[in-house]
Amino acid sequence: MSKSKNKTHSGASRRFRVTGSGKIMRLRANKNHLLEHKPSKRTRRISGEVELSRNDVKKIKKLLGNRA
Repeated sequence: MSKSKNKTHSGASRRFRVTGSGKIMRLRANKNHLLEHKPSKRTRRISGEVELSRNDVKKIKKLLGNRA
């Protein structure tokens, strides 16, 4: 019998990205809509990726499976 395999969590695979060095990156919140009234300074700050919090890494690595 072959060993059963776990599937990658599809929601997590869309939301998180693993760098070459193994860090898990995520996008900042508040960048999807209602941007018209937000200052440009704020929209620039919330664009781009940031490293995932240390507290969440273990949980997300489990969801990503072999991708992490």
